[in-house]
Amino acid sequence: MTPRARPATAYCRACRGRKTPGHYLCETCWFTVPAPARRALTLRDAQAVDRLRALLNHINSGLPLADLEITP
Repeated sequence: MTPRARPATAYCRACRGRKTPGHYLCETCWFTVPAPARRALTLRDAQAVDRLRALLNHINSGLPLADLEITP
């Protein structure tokens, strides 16, 4: 019998709480982000990496998630 692979533990960059692997933030932090920014972050296109970079820069700057503005 082979051991089962354990899923990697993922942490929210905003609050360091646990998040689901593959998500940007934990559920609590995600719903702190304004709805227009959340919609923009869910788009999968050529600018997706730029939007993710904007989210990470915002978090690294110590700014509140509620003030995040990301355009599609």
